[in-house]
Amino acid sequence: MKRKKVLVVDDSAFMRKLISDFLSSSPLLEVVGTARNGRDALDKIEMYLPDVLTLDVEMPEMNGIEALKAIMELNPLPVVMLSSTTKEGAENTITAMNMGAVDFVPKPSGAISLDLHKVKEDLIAKVLNASEVPVRHLKKAERPFQGITRPAASSQQSGRNQMAAWNSHSEKIICIGTSTGGPRALQQVVTAIPENVQAPILIVQHMPPGFTKSLANRLDSLSRISVKEAENGELLKKGTAYIAPGGFHLKVKEKSSGLIAVLDVDEPPRSGHRPAVDVMFESISNISSYDKIAVIMTGMGTDGSKGLLELKEKGNVKAIAEAEESCIVYGMPKAAISTNLVDDIQSVENIAGCIMKYLPREV
Repeated sequence: MKRKKVLVVDDSAFMRKLISDFLSSSPLLEVVGTARNGRDALDKIEMYLPDVLTLDVEMPEMNGIEALKAIMELNPLPVVMLSSTTKEGAENTITAMNMGAVDFVPKPSGAISLDLHKVKEDLIAKVLNASEVPVRHLKKAERPFQGITRPAASSQQSGRNQMAAWNSHSEKIICIGTSTGGPRALQQVVTAIPENVQAPILIVQHMPPGFTKSLANRLDSLSRISVKEAENGELLKKGTAYIAPGGFHLKVKEKSSGLIAVLDVDEPPRSGHRPAVDVMFESISNISSYDKIAVIMTGMGTDGSKGLLELKEKGNVKAIAEAEESCIVYGMPKAAISTNLVDDIQSVENIAGCIMKYLPREV
């Protein structure tokens, strides 16, 4: 297999050497060059024609955000950001995700991370994954896939769901799972949901601690609904989206007062993820008095598909998966669709409208 060409961009010579050495240890990657800032990176892209870039956020002359904007305008490439875990670093990372960066790796201890070896395997995996993303998926589609609606497959798991007629006036809960490419997809979906949406919304986005709060704050500033990082024990309200904090599984309990958010740090990661979509879906499947709308969007792996089985077996559920045409990475939606339990397959531009058709109108 031909090795993927990587350009490493960082203002620290030490970090450029360390990152290059880590990536070069993979037989599937070849570091073809390095750059010391964004302006240097633009020149080196023309020189080396890399398949993928690692891009530091904080650099002199032209920082990572400015460089990313120029790259996406002039010569779109898959980009993996390297970011500090400071509040400013997290906010810049979320901005980068929405500008077209495929993924990010947090530096363990700031701009010069002597302990970068802690994220070596994660760095290699994310650069490899990013190198496979088609450049066309980094741009917004001009003609969105119009989507299909289909009945869930006849199976033992979905039997109850098919027998139960969908009642648009019953109590609803919306649960959304996403991973690689998720921040940009979430921005498109969440900002299109009206403020009078008659359901609470729970979101799992695979992210480490420190970044989910910045994601929630950004979405809240752009959306008509309220968006916040979920807090343990809080009452879930209609018209509010709750994002699982990094490092915690997000679960739900039903009490006399309503639905309560539960943050679980004791249950181990599921398939390497905490929060995990499967854990959220499985928890919500036990809420018998609510119908569910489950959405699985762009992401690597299969998280969400096992939880979807639980949802469909135990309750009345409508499942929506993002279409391949708009996914940055088609892994999670593909796994969900392969269960034959997905009701709608939609491009990301159409998902909010698809959610709303299953909800009661405000009277």
